[in-house]
Formats: sequence, C-alpha cells, structure tokens
Amino acid sequence: MSAPTPTPPIAPRHPHITDLHGERRVDDYAWLRDRENSDVTAYLEAENAYTEAMLAHTKPLQEALYAEMLARIQEDDRTVPVRRGAWLYYSRTETGKAYPMYCRMGEGAGAVEEVILDQNAEAEGKEFYQLGALEVSPDHRLLAILEDVSGYEDFTLRVRDLESGEWLSDRVEKLGFGLAWASDNRTLFYTTTDDAKRSDRVWCHELGASGSDVEVFHDPGVLNNVGVHRARSGAWVVITSSSFTDTEVRLVDAARPQAEPTLVRERRTNVEYDVEPGGDWLYVCTNENAPNFKVMRSPAGNPGAWEEWLPHRREVFVEGVLVFQRFVVVQERQRGLRTLRVTDLASGETHYVEFAQAAYGVHVGSNPEFEQTLLRFTYSSLATPDTVYDYDLGSRQRAELKKEPVLGGFDESHYAVERLEATARDGTMVPISLVYRTPFVRDGSRPLLLYAYGSYGYTMEPTFSSQRVSLLDRGFVFAIAHVRGGQEMGRAWYDDGKMMKKMNTFTDFIDVADHLVRERYTAPERLAANGGSAGGLLMGVIANQRPELFRTIVADVPFVDVVNTMLDASIPLTAQEWLQWGNPNEPEAYACIRAYSPYDNVAAQAYPRLLVTSGVNDSRVAYWEPAKWVAKLRTLNTGSAPILLKMNMGAGHGGASGRYERLRETALRYAFILGQ
Repeated sequence: MSAPTPTPPIAPRHPHITDLHGERRVDDYAWLRDRENSDVTAYLEAENAYTEAMLAHTKPLQEALYAEMLARIQEDDRTVPVRRGAWLYYSRTETGKAYPMYCRMGEGAGAVEEVILDQNAEAEGKEFYQLGALEVSPDHRLLAILEDVSGYEDFTLRVRDLESGEWLSDRVEKLGFGLAWASDNRTLFYTTTDDAKRSDRVWCHELGASGSDVEVFHDPGVLNNVGVHRARSGAWVVITSSSFTDTEVRLVDAARPQAEPTLVRERRTNVEYDVEPGGDWLYVCTNENAPNFKVMRSPAGNPGAWEEWLPHRREVFVEGVLVFQRFVVVQERQRGLRTLRVTDLASGETHYVEFAQAAYGVHVGSNPEFEQTLLRFTYSSLATPDTVYDYDLGSRQRAELKKEPVLGGFDESHYAVERLEATARDGTMVPISLVYRTPFVRDGSRPLLLYAYGSYGYTMEPTFSSQRVSLLDRGFVFAIAHVRGGQEMGRAWYDDGKMMKKMNTFTDFIDVADHLVRERYTAPERLAANGGSAGGLLMGVIANQRPELFRTIVADVPFVDVVNTMLDASIPLTAQEWLQWGNPNEPEAYACIRAYSPYDNVAAQAYPRLLVTSGVNDSRVAYWEPAKWVAKLRTLNTGSAPILLKMNMGAGHGGASGRYERLRETALRYAFILGQ
C-alpha cells in the first residue's frame, strides 16, 4: 500500500484591510510579516516539512545529481594569479572545504605561499558566512575584509596584520558594501546604511585611533545609494551617489585622505555617469545627450571640464571604461553581445578583440596594475567552460592561461549553441540563447528549461555552467530569454522593460516560450521556467497569465508582493525602487503595478507545479513575500499540481554560502524539475 499524500499546511487568514485609489485591498496573510511571532516560525517550518515530504521520492535523484555535479568539479583548484606589485594573488579550494582560501606568493625560485585568509577557518561554527569585500593595503602589509554571518548583508570590518597573522583590535559593525584603502596604509573608507538599508554615508577610519570615525559624505536622498572604492590608478578614492536615473561622483585624494571630497559634476536630472581615473585624465562614461552612452574625459585637476573622447553611436551601447597607462579599453555591446574596443593613447589607433561564437559571454577581470599592457578577461559560452586569457593590448596576441576543468568526461563538442529571435506581440525581436546535447531533432519531444531575469538593466550573459550539464545530458534544452528590462540590446531595451512599460518583460518571456513551442524545440507538457528575485517576479506573472503553457516553474527568492512592498518605504530598498517600478501612491503607477503584481493577481485556476525558495534573513526580498504568495496560491489553486515552499532558516538572498550546500540546493531544484 502506498503512503498517503502529505497534506499541505494552510495558513490562517487574518484580513488586513486598506483602501487605495478607490480600491478596497484585503491582505489575508499580512500577519506573516511578524518574524517575532512564533506562529510565523511554526508555519514556515510546516512548509519546509511539507516540501521535504513531497520531495522524499526524489531523494535518490537529488543524491545522484549532487554526486555527478560534484564529480565534475576539480575540488582542489586555484584561480589564475593576479599581479599586484611584487606579489601574485590568487584563491584556491581544497577537497571537502566549503570556502576558498585567499593566498599570495612572491616571484622566483623558492617563493612560498602565504594564506592571507582561510575563509573556512573564519566560517567554522557559523551557519552562514560570506565576504562583502577583501582588500589588501597598498603596501601589502594589511588585509581588510567585510564579513556577514547572517545573510542579511550587515557587514563587520576587520583588519589583519599579514606579517604577524594577527587580527587588529579595529572592528566596525553594521556596515554596507564598499571598502577602500587610502595610500597611507592606515586609513580605510567604508559605508553605513540607514533604517531602510540604503547605503547613505561614507566614513573614514584610521587604524588604532581612539576617537570616533569621521563622516566623509552623507546623502539624505532616499532615492540614492552611496558607494566607495579605490581607483585602479591608486590616485583617488571614488565616492559615488547614484539613483536609477542620475549620479554624482566625488574624489578624495588617496594621498590626503583627510582632504575634502572634490565633486566631479553636480547631479543632473536623468544624467548618469561613471568616472575612471587614468593618469592626468578622468574618463567619464555618461548618457548625457547620449541614450546608449558615450565617453568623455576631463583633466584630473579640472574634473568638471568634460570633452568628448568617444562619441555616442546609436547602434553601440557603451557599458564601461577601463583605463591603463598606455591604453583605454571600452566595454561595448553590439547585437546583444559584449565587445572590447582597445585604443592606443599614443597613436590613437583603435581595434576590437575578436570572438568567434554565435553566443558568448566575456568578463573583464580586475586588472589592478595601471601600468600593465596585458588585459585579463574570461571567455565562455553555453557550451565552452570559463577560459582565462591575457591579451596583449599592443601586439594583439592572446594567451590562454586556464580553462575551467570539467571532470567526468565532459566534451564540449557534444553540445551545440544557437542564437534565435522570437517576435514579440508588438513586433520587437527578442533574442534567445540556447544549448543542447547533440544530436538534436526539433520534434517537440525534448524538455526545455527557460530562464530569464529582465530587470535593472542587468544583462544575462550566455555563459557556461558545469551544473547545467546534468540537465543537458538528460535531454534538456537550456534557453535564456533576453527579455526587455535587461540591457542586452542597449539602454532602450532596459527602458522598455521598466516603470510603465514593465509588462513588456513578462509578455516577452511568454512570447519566447510560445515561439520555442511553435518551432518544436519543446512542448508545454515538457516546458519548465526558472527565475530569481526580480526574475522570480517574472515567474509569478507567467504563472498567473499563462499557467497552461508551463509544466513546472521554479521561483527563487521571488519579488511577488509588489504593491505592498512598494507602498512601505521602511522595507529595505523600497524608496530607491520607485524609479524602477513606480510609486503606487501615485494612481498611474498603482494601476500599472496592480495589473501584474503576482500576489494581487492570484486567481481561481489550475496552476503549474511550483517550487518557491526563500531565506528568512533576506534583506532584498523579504521572506514573507513568497510565504504569502504560496499561502494564497494554495487557497485558489483549482488544480492538483503541488505548490512547494522551501525556506532556508539561516540564509539570505543568495541562499547557502558554502559551495557544497549551494550544490545541494541546485540538486533539489533540478530533481523537482526532472521529477515533474
């Protein structure tokens, strides 16, 4: 006799009633926001128990997936060393250890490795551990780190003496992202956050000083986020204050850390800019009168005197600038793919670094040495593992330094990559990158996992994942829908997928799915979808709008309670996000958000199989959003497909922090998809 089907937990309803723009809003599950309520904890634990029971039959598959994904990884491995001064810095991993070890070594015979930080030792006894920054002082004698032990992204500053190995007594808690050394090797700049977790202040800390740290900069504007970093040239500490639509940058002389910050150019409405110092010049990437951005430059001594260096081009999107002593590298995007434009500053001659495949990703490394003539970058495709190159900017020769080892007999020639386009309902052509194991016949019989993000102008690069091979080798096609809201096709692609045009993100994904079905890459009964965070919002919308099109949906840390979150400026990040989604206190924005917000649009219909993941310490998408959504889905779902919530009770937005636990999380997702 088979075991009885587990019974899902049913969250009690406690109606919370509000009125907004003439609509009576009833939120039956608002009580789940109270993390101090023992009933909330009990409910989340009941959800985890239900998910555990419902996936018990997949445990052997989860273990098999975990074992094969682990077997593809070279557990004892190290990154390609990066030169900083007289040292070569790198990280390495060891079998059985969850975290990397950060190391350095001098050059020449007899050089001995120094472990500057063993993250495993620091994480020992902690359920969660992540680094927000790791910065070595200019003289290479000190190491400063930002560490988080909860997943809530509240960081603690610690400093280690690399000669003695001892931690200094200096310790500053509850910090945001961003850390920069001054050139005196004893002054550090960091940020703190306000009550809504917005980085709003930059501080100056002098090692060993008994007095209070000095506030260097404060931006009270609730739409702006403050950051700090040391320029690659080493001459400046750069302080940024940015919203989603405008920017201000200030420079502090790294040799005079107590000096007042110098404003590069005052904030202007809808004008964004980034500053890359390079010798006597500041290079500025800006969208001022240039929708796809252009590059300006100004004398370092007169930062506001911009002159055009690289003009705006309608067909080319400028992503950023990397300045060396003799060369400037501009990261551009053409036809959805990243290109690298190299200019010799002495001759003015320009060329492009060439890449051959139809769909690929290129990531430019840190390249910390301003004087160097080698450009370090990593190249990969959906079928080609990460490959690290040094490219000689003068001779144009490239040297392959390392290709990510993929063990277990992986052969990239067994996989094919395609770049397609789907016609959206408004006529826009939406790119699709996909990979599958060959041979492949387009007869609709293959299962397909469709992934997208589609927000904040974030570009989804078609790059490699050894974990994904477990799906490909079981017959899956993996596809990325490069929907509007990202920035693959330039700034207009981003603008057409946010604010009042946000619905394009969701309809693009649906139109891509329809295209893949119509072209017989798959069929609805074999189609799975996945997205996380803002991509989880996308999953919530498609579940409401086209539930019959998808067999399975996995929504990770999904932003699904959009109206309620955007109404509450006390929630971390909310006020800044008004420039991304709109402020629902305004009737037009409310109508737009209300039309797609997944929690507000759950309907009495048959939903596909759903796995929803979250973490109770998530500071970006609060745990109660997915918890409320699942509770409401259970009430209205007219079908019999399972709706599961997996809540990590000791992590935040990124899930587990150790590499082995992250693999187990992936194995659970894949087992859920394969099991359906």
